Amino acid sequence: MSALSSRDVTGLLQAWGQGDEEALQKLMPLVYEQLHGAARRYMARERPGHTLQTTALIHETYIRLVDVRQVKWQNRAHFLAICAQLMRRILIDFARSRGYQKRGGAVPHVQFDEAILVTSKPDVNLVALDDALNRLALVDERKSRVVELRFFGGLGVRETAEVLKVSSDTVMRDWKLAKVWLLRELRGGARRGA
Repeated sequence: MSALSSRDVTGLLQAWGQGDEEALQKLMPLVYEQLHGAARRYMARERPGHTLQTTALIHETYIRLVDVRQVKWQNRAHFLAICAQLMRRILIDFARSRGYQKRGGAVPHVQFDEAILVTSKPDVNLVALDDALNRLALVDERKSRVVELRFFGGLGVRETAEVLKVSSDTVMRDWKLAKVWLLRELRGGARRGA
């Protein structure tokens, strides 16, 4: 995204935050490709034959964005972080509404490692990961947010640092520690649920 487009996005976000409903209509075409990429990453981790499609996930996110009020939009990265949270919540709600058991039942358990980030292997149990992230948030909220922004939102280290108002080094430290913590939790959860 060019610098001009980034400024346009920030300006539209601020206008929308101040009540200009037309600003959201102008904003969506500017961020659609990024939202589509995030939705595609989410859906690549889902099981084959998932009834929710990438475009439907984007549309559901848009519908929930329309209902978001009183957010002081900072910039494009902040907007994408909120969208990542919404997409995560939509998929978790969808999975829970489908009656998945807490630890997966017949659904494969999460293998949280670097391979998940570079493959479209659909073996992620989002409910188990969401539960583990919620437990991590109780221990360390920032580490949980780093995982959410990087893993779910697809934000880079610099963008994540910008959203969280910390250094890139802090993001990398949190990312590494959170991955180890989550992997331990998910493996322990698999043993506890067996």
